[in-house]
Amino acid sequence: MAAPMEDLCWTMMKFAWDNYKQYALGKNELRPLTKNGHIGNMFGGLRGATVVDALDTLYVMELHEEFQEAKDWVEESFDLNVNGEASLFEVNIRYVGGLLAAYYLTGEEVFKSKALELGEKLLPAFNTPTGIPRGVINLGSGMSWSWGWASAGSSILAEFGSLHLEFLHLSALSGNPVYTDKVMNIRKVLNRIEKPQGLYPNFLSPVTGNWVQHHVSIGGLGDSFYEYLIKSWLMSDKKDAEAKLMYDNALEAIEKHLVKKSAGGLTYIAEWRGGILDHKMGHLACFSGGMIALGAEHAAEEQKHHYMELAAEITNTCHESYARSETKLGPEAFRFDSGIEATATRLSDRYYILRPEVVESYLYLWRLTHDPKYRQWGWEAVQALEKNCRVEGGFSGIRDVYSINPSHDNMQQSFFLAETLKYLYLLFCEDDVLSLEDWVFNTEAHPLPVNRTGSLLKANMQ
Repeated sequence: MAAPMEDLCWTMMKFAWDNYKQYALGKNELRPLTKNGHIGNMFGGLRGATVVDALDTLYVMELHEEFQEAKDWVEESFDLNVNGEASLFEVNIRYVGGLLAAYYLTGEEVFKSKALELGEKLLPAFNTPTGIPRGVINLGSGMSWSWGWASAGSSILAEFGSLHLEFLHLSALSGNPVYTDKVMNIRKVLNRIEKPQGLYPNFLSPVTGNWVQHHVSIGGLGDSFYEYLIKSWLMSDKKDAEAKLMYDNALEAIEKHLVKKSAGGLTYIAEWRGGILDHKMGHLACFSGGMIALGAEHAAEEQKHHYMELAAEITNTCHESYARSETKLGPEAFRFDSGIEATATRLSDRYYILRPEVVESYLYLWRLTHDPKYRQWGWEAVQALEKNCRVEGGFSGIRDVYSINPSHDNMQQSFFLAETLKYLYLLFCEDDVLSLEDWVFNTEAHPLPVNRTGSLLKANMQ
């Protein structure tokens, strides 16, 4: 069953890369309908987001020539001397994560040196009264500030909470404990502050170290913070007990206050607004099935079965959000109220931008249970992508998953090559390709090695 599916994922990756190379090489993303490049303002003047995001996928899929093209671009054209407003979070997970993974997979020094040079440019964001970094940084001047849309100049939980994996590797590779110190201080602040009902709100002031408002979400604004707790423990070869305890406590609070069952029997994770539940789940929250399964694998025996069940139920709900649409792709957000289940009610939530979170959970559940339905669901997603998102010049997101003839948004996101296609490919590979025993994926699906030598832990202790 696996080989032809694996081959199709390989073909899709080659098609996505070839079109990016032809029409947009060096730009951040490809616009596949107009066949040109998109730079955007998220990366502060950095270019080639798709190149860096695609490196490890090209390498793992043994697209040797294409990997060489990407590596050549990094060596010859990837300029870090830039000015502009960069998202600390996006630069870290896509560029730093992508370069680190490429280095660990290949041993090529160029990736290590670029990762370290870029990591250094992110450090001024932490110059705040609490050491909680601000979300936006000018990579040239080192000036940093909070997003204009973030409540009262706050920093975002998912953003400052998703630096740990990459920063520990930056310390290990550079021999400089500063990166580890920065992320361990974030934990200190979070452990000191009182958490409403044991939950972590999404907005924190980098000035006072207090929560700015009580909105809790396992989707956007919160998501990868939780993922990085369990993955920090796994990456430390299960020595980072603090991360495991924080994860266990957070999951307990989430299950107690946010996990609900619909009238139709679907388990979902609601959002919490100061105690009032919003019965909505975002596509971004669909990573949580995989995360909970990953944690369950290492839970105490009596909890293991319970958490595996919960992971399977959440993943099933996310699959339903795909199955209930015309295109068999899931919307950006779906609701559970007024008789609606796992369906987007607002026009503004009906789009799909090639996101990976649902297939990410399929991969983890497949690897940990080997239930064939996860491969079947992944195959359905592959077919839906081919049918609805493939255009002449690449792959494009769509504006309405409930439309029989969906219109395209003209954007091939860099994470489609980094995450969606990688997770689908791995779903159909043997388990020893990027084995979960040896690798931990950052939130952009860049594989970082489990630390069995203690070097990351030493950096942790300094």
